[in-house]
Amino acid sequence: MSDPLDERDVAGEPLAVVAGAAGPYLEGLAERPVHDRSRDALLDELDGPLPAEGDGAVAAVERLVRVGTEAATHSSGPRFFHFVVGGSTPAAMAGDWTTSLLDQGAGLWVVSPLAARAEAVVLRWLKELFGLPASYGGVLTPSATLAHVTGLACARTWWADRYGVDVASRGLAGLPAMPVFSSGLVHVSTRKALQILGCGRDTLRTFSRDDAGRVDLAAMDAELERAGGRAVIVANLGEVNTGDSDPIGDLADLAERHGAWLHVDGAFGIFAALSPRTAHLARGVERADSVTADGHKWLNVPYESGFSFVRDQAMMTRAFGAWGASYLPVADRDGDGDGDERINYNTLGPESSRRARALPIWATLRAYGRDGYRAMVERHLDVSQHLGDLVEAAPDLELLAPVQLCIVCFRYRPDGVPEKHLDELNARLGEALIADGRVYAGTSTYRGMTVFRPAPLNWRTTKADVELLVDVVRELGARLTA
Repeated sequence: MSDPLDERDVAGEPLAVVAGAAGPYLEGLAERPVHDRSRDALLDELDGPLPAEGDGAVAAVERLVRVGTEAATHSSGPRFFHFVVGGSTPAAMAGDWTTSLLDQGAGLWVVSPLAARAEAVVLRWLKELFGLPASYGGVLTPSATLAHVTGLACARTWWADRYGVDVASRGLAGLPAMPVFSSGLVHVSTRKALQILGCGRDTLRTFSRDDAGRVDLAAMDAELERAGGRAVIVANLGEVNTGDSDPIGDLADLAERHGAWLHVDGAFGIFAALSPRTAHLARGVERADSVTADGHKWLNVPYESGFSFVRDQAMMTRAFGAWGASYLPVADRDGDGDGDERINYNTLGPESSRRARALPIWATLRAYGRDGYRAMVERHLDVSQHLGDLVEAAPDLELLAPVQLCIVCFRYRPDGVPEKHLDELNARLGEALIADGRVYAGTSTYRGMTVFRPAPLNWRTTKADVELLVDVVRELGARLTA
């Protein structure tokens, strides 16, 4: 096989291979280990020199599907707890297949009115879901990191304006460091975004009143006074070790009093707005200047998916639309009376070449609606609380923080093991848990301790899955201490 043109009449056959494998694979996820290391040897079948003559699409895809379904980490299943990651709802997965099938360029309206209109719709739906003002500008991004880049680039534009500098044109040369303040709950993706933007990841200052990272409002207030309000506050809604959150409303008050920019990291925690039990955690987000969140977490759409919302849409175009029109799209610009907005989304975010990542979001929100997502969030809150209760009831486990959202922070603490050896024991247990593969829940560090922080976010996850997690942790822990 030498030219793809030779397969134009059978282009659907490789897709049929994937479709044929999808049903059995998805149906078997509940029984599969999350990762089976005995299958890793199959990865060698993907290696080797670049072939001079190809195998043809069907043979190549058959090999990829066979190796992938056996050797992948099955993070789309119900027992992948290692990172704060969801899965893909049936509708979202089908929407993602549709994205690849149609292969739309989503940067310019003229390239794909379908992609542009779908993005406009899902951004409006997401604002309704989270309780954000309809007037906010928005753009879909590959991740929360790039969503941070979007929001903080707008903050940087706003901040440079305070010095009379168009930073998109002139850059940062000659300007002082942009003050960025947060609590100790701040995520590394925020620092990475500042690094990308040339502001420096270590210029961010944290104000914490305890070793858990909770914000010291008085200290931040004083520093904002010294900065004359020309600063950026980063509020964190849902921290990755415990699910803890900053008091968003209090930080919004600080931002308003000092005239600072408020940026909210709502990666997964913004979904707290969906449940009456947790909505108070998200109160105040609607007052932010910029808000970021992930789709491949609690929304349960495939990688990659993030969103950025900015109060002043003009800041987005100023930060990212410099090569062409630096103006906002207006409703019904073509004058045909249908009220459409021909938005070029590559002028509102860091990407120019963009896939139509709105399609899986549209599919899942259309399929399950606000009530379906509220039900899923409520169920995950119940599952997480159940896991917390199991940990508290187990004599050899220790719950290290209250269960607030969808993360449960605990460690293995059997009788007879001195405190000074617990970190090493839990680190070994984390390695054993990953090697075992029945469930996935590696370790992190919280308040100086080595801990587990499983996050039940997958749409398939039930109480039975976290019960298995506890059983496996205790079983492997007992082996290590026998």
